[in-house]
Amino acid sequence: MSDQPRRVSPQVYRRRRIVVFSLVGVVLASLMYLSGSLFGPVPATAAVVQHEKSIAQPAAQLAWPGWGASAISAPDVDGATEYHGSDKSLPIASVTKTITALVVLDAKPISGGSEGPTIDFTQKDVDIWNRVIADGGSWAPVVAGTSMTEKQALTAMLLPSANNYAISLANWAYGSTDKFVKAANGWLADKKFTGTRLTSPDGLDPGSVSTTKDLIGIGKLVLADPVLSSIVSQKSATLPGAGAQDNTNTLLGFEGIDGIKTGNTDEAGNCLLFSAEIGVGSNKVRVVGAVLGAPTHDDLWAAVKALLVSMKGGFHQVDASTVGQQYGTYSTPWGAKSALVSTSTKSFVVWSDTPIQVDMQTRTIQSGRKGDVVGQVTFTLNGKTQTAQLALAKDVPDPGLGWRLAHPGGLGA
Repeated sequence: MSDQPRRVSPQVYRRRRIVVFSLVGVVLASLMYLSGSLFGPVPATAAVVQHEKSIAQPAAQLAWPGWGASAISAPDVDGATEYHGSDKSLPIASVTKTITALVVLDAKPISGGSEGPTIDFTQKDVDIWNRVIADGGSWAPVVAGTSMTEKQALTAMLLPSANNYAISLANWAYGSTDKFVKAANGWLADKKFTGTRLTSPDGLDPGSVSTTKDLIGIGKLVLADPVLSSIVSQKSATLPGAGAQDNTNTLLGFEGIDGIKTGNTDEAGNCLLFSAEIGVGSNKVRVVGAVLGAPTHDDLWAAVKALLVSMKGGFHQVDASTVGQQYGTYSTPWGAKSALVSTSTKSFVVWSDTPIQVDMQTRTIQSGRKGDVVGQVTFTLNGKTQTAQLALAKDVPDPGLGWRLAHPGGLGA
């Protein structure tokens, strides 16, 4: 037997090289497959969203009286102002005294927290009282030699609607009623109350007129003044020389009514400029209204009650979004699912059928954990927005090795 090694033919050598390289190729391809499956990106999943483009409530149905002229407004709520009946300037009777009070305070302002200067009453004021009684106007007693603070005198004018105190205050602040009337009409012009004009400080003269639109603005000024707003909300007061005086506005307290001023003459009928703070869900809404020309006091009280209740019914507290409210779903190709939910409550006070606009943005995900923020929903009402974040309601796990190995074509899609 020969000890020399057997020579491998070139053909066999080539075949062996082919087998080796093929095995290496298979191993490399397998490694690349495994590497791609293990480390390649999984498909991004978009949320399937579901939401309304806007949220709307039923339209308000206001209970307007069938006579005179009326208006009602929520000054802090865009669009919540409505008018009914005549838009002409009408006699306003003792509602005039709200303007008198504002114009007197314009000349004799009361600094914060004080009662204002002292007013000494004389026989001249007693004579005014007697003339008012003779004219059939409303009045409150006055005693020569007594004094009141300015706030007390304003109270005597506004609560019992005393014409004599309106005239005495005008004379005290401006020197005479003629000078007061001139100043008042200049003040009204400056404030752009173009439908309002005074001929006297007490409103007994039917030439003192206004519109319901102007009265809404005047009522807002009364409420903005801390002295006057505190006076008109009182049911009664005891005053030096005048004694106990009740507020002629007997609706105080009904549905949050806290002012403002009554009026009554043959020409004006029965009138009320009123204010209220009404409850809308957990919120409070300020309302100012005016009703002019009621045939009787009973008609006036019934009309104001009905109008205010219908105004309240026209407001809605709307929870546009609540915690956990679902806005869509993520469903991955490997079977993981999670709802898309709001993380907060967003509420609006809505007047009538004013729509809340809804806009939503989300991002695609590959995986995520419960609570991860993946989008937001924005609500817009009258130009004001609130935004709630949207999050995963539960985990969206990675697909895992088994799905990766079985779905190489789905990676990176």
